[in-house]
Amino acid sequence: MTPSASTAFKTAPLLLALLLAAGGAHAQLSSPLPAGSGKPAAAKAAPAPLGSIDLPAGQGAGVHGANSPFAPLAPRSDVVPWSVLTDVKTKNEKNRILPVFNEGQLAMNGKTQRIQGFMMPLDAKATQTHFLLTSVPLTCSFCIPGGPESMVEVKAKTPVRYSLEPVVVEGKFTVLTNDQYGLYYRVVEAVPVK
Repeated sequence: MTPSASTAFKTAPLLLALLLAAGGAHAQLSSPLPAGSGKPAAAKAAPAPLGSIDLPAGQGAGVHGANSPFAPLAPRSDVVPWSVLTDVKTKNEKNRILPVFNEGQLAMNGKTQRIQGFMMPLDAKATQTHFLLTSVPLTCSFCIPGGPESMVEVKAKTPVRYSLEPVVVEGKFTVLTNDQYGLYYRVVEAVPVK
């Protein structure tokens, strides 16, 4: 395999997840939507042109399904709660959806923070140095757990062992106002925490 083909193969899962998170035409949340949170599936008409799509899919904090085989995240006082990260507004600007962060989120920018979540690996290895943490577990290989406000990109200083159980990382937290992949948050120089 050529180096460029190898790189493309390794980044394909990230690009697919991010494209879906950015509003892919038929992206679906990993769990059912709570009552009143969007249009029911039967109400959807033929696919609309990109830019005029009004789907609840791939947006919001994500929903932890009642039938999920994974337990929800246990409350911890030493991590940034997902409710803080998912409380973000958006604006449309030049055919892009951009985040509008509140004062609390902006105050965390550039500071060391701990984040707890479910690992979404971006490479087929036992340990990961670049992955996403999500607020709810993945329930299928082709589903995303929510919108970009429910994910944090992690670039680890030391490899983190892949786990189906929640993981906690600590590192320099960044809010992303105009990320090329549509992400809202990143943690760099992350290390795993017990």
